[in-house]
Amino acid sequence: MITRHWHGWTSKANADAYAELFRSQGSNAHLVDGRPGAYLLRRDLEDEVEFVVIHLFDSMDTLLAIIGENYEAARLLPGAENLLSRYDPTCTHYEIADEPQRP
Repeated sequence: MITRHWHGWTSKANADAYAELFRSQGSNAHLVDGRPGAYLLRRDLEDEVEFVVIHLFDSMDTLLAIIGENYEAARLLPGAENLLSRYDPTCTHYEIADEPQRP
């Protein structure tokens, strides 16, 4: 399994709106074969809120088929540019080497 990581920051005033945008339009709202979903992580800081998005893909081949050859470029949800104060223009990718066992 492959994970795709991305960071974005927003004002405290826009944080809940960004989280709702992700819930309504993000990967979990549009699941496709080979992409079991995504995590949205939130960290409230003193003056802003940081979000980390971790998308899951079954394989690198699946990621390339869904995202395309320019797979390191960040892809914002429509409307996110109005809510984010800054964001990473690229994503990083990792192969899951171990994971917790579920009972």
